[in-house]
Amino acid sequence: MQIHLEQTPVESLECDALIALTFEGKPNDRFKDSLSDVYGSGEIAGKIFEMTVVHHPQGFKAKRLLLAGAGPAGKFTAFELRRVSSAALRHLKSRSLRNIGILLEGSLATPEHVQAAVEGAMLGDYEPDRYKSDKKDVKVVDHFTVSAPGGGAELNQAAERGRTIAEAQNMARSLINEPANKLTPTSLAEAARQMAGANGLECEVLDQDRMRQLGMGSLLGVALGSAEPPALIVLRYRPAKASGAAHLGLVGKGVTFDTGGISIKPADGMEKMKYDMAGGAAMIGTMRALAQLKPSIAVTALIPAVENMPGSRAQRPGDIVTSLSGKTIEVINTDAEGRLILADALTYARRLGCTHLVDAATLTGAVVVALGSINIGAFSTDDGLVERVLKSARAAGEKMWRMPLDDDYKEQLKSAFADMANVGGRPAGSITAALFLSEFAEQTPWVHLDIAGTAWLDEAKPYMSKGPIGVGVRTFVNLAMNWVD
Repeated sequence: MQIHLEQTPVESLECDALIALTFEGKPNDRFKDSLSDVYGSGEIAGKIFEMTVVHHPQGFKAKRLLLAGAGPAGKFTAFELRRVSSAALRHLKSRSLRNIGILLEGSLATPEHVQAAVEGAMLGDYEPDRYKSDKKDVKVVDHFTVSAPGGGAELNQAAERGRTIAEAQNMARSLINEPANKLTPTSLAEAARQMAGANGLECEVLDQDRMRQLGMGSLLGVALGSAEPPALIVLRYRPAKASGAAHLGLVGKGVTFDTGGISIKPADGMEKMKYDMAGGAAMIGTMRALAQLKPSIAVTALIPAVENMPGSRAQRPGDIVTSLSGKTIEVINTDAEGRLILADALTYARRLGCTHLVDAATLTGAVVVALGSINIGAFSTDDGLVERVLKSARAAGEKMWRMPLDDDYKEQLKSAFADMANVGGRPAGSITAALFLSEFAEQTPWVHLDIAGTAWLDEAKPYMSKGPIGVGVRTFVNLAMNWVD
């Protein structure tokens, strides 16, 4: 889909459909007279995601006008615009319309809103249908134009930025949606390598032998039950001129399929466990965007990639492994594997010189119980860094909620036989998982994001298809692009 920005009068814009926002209890000023009958009938209420099509709008070259409900005007932000733009495009795309525009004027003709509209359109255009063989009814949008009459020159940059970020998020979604027989740790590493080569990034992949030499016993223990070898993917972005000494480390869980291992999961819903590498996919997508947007901070992404299977060599409950940090871990539950691979990745990130760490992982079912599918659970040992991340999430339109991380919970991770256990029982499961990871971040400023409830949509929304979301990409890009030492 091609993206355009048009700043000439909207009346001259030729398209199959022009999207115009309409708010609750407030007719769109541009159309309130010409559509007074429609507004007067109560057909248009302006409720969020309400869509009303008007054919051959008077005085416009657009063939159709889509009045898209945007909710209360007082609560409307770029967050709502991103979703409305996405929902409107999906509504029109389903009707086989291929050339679509959206009108942003007045207070909406800003870089923030233009970027959000473009992101929304591109995210709404994505469909997880790669493996469907019948393509005869596939709908395609060729052009999406943002009409911002009278806007400044900076709007072109905003549109391009929105395209870059949305493409990165959609790349993450495509990786997450790959079935585990197609996307193994090796093929995930190859996808990262190809992306890096195409975008001028450095890529290093540590294989099983190298990880064994380094002493990554925690990561390697998870991989024992699978015929697929593990990989630790390292992607590096180095700015031409760094603005400071900060070095951001992004660590993403890359379990390409999770059976739970010997502590096997129930069969119901296990097919979704291909999404257990959503954190890793988000980091690969983020690095793609950063390579193009070029922030002034050095960024290294690490994706520990494994398959967690119950093979004859799989680690067992009660096994003890030695992590890269030297800490020993009693594996009480093999289905708590994400924290085991992240432990060694966090330690390695510190060895590579990362001064600030953010990890993202589909880590616990407990966070879903606590926060549902609305908010990412954020945990941190550093108030300053977590505030940066939360601010970036708000700006990017991704919801997060900071959770407690009191040392009192560490009692649950005690082991009689090793330095620590990998689980702390059912109470406060997401908190004890985060506390486990904090042991490997040590004194480095660190934020852990548990995305287990937010990385996958079980049912399609008006603004997004069922399946992977690519959550986190927009936040991480915003964090790097706006970093100030």
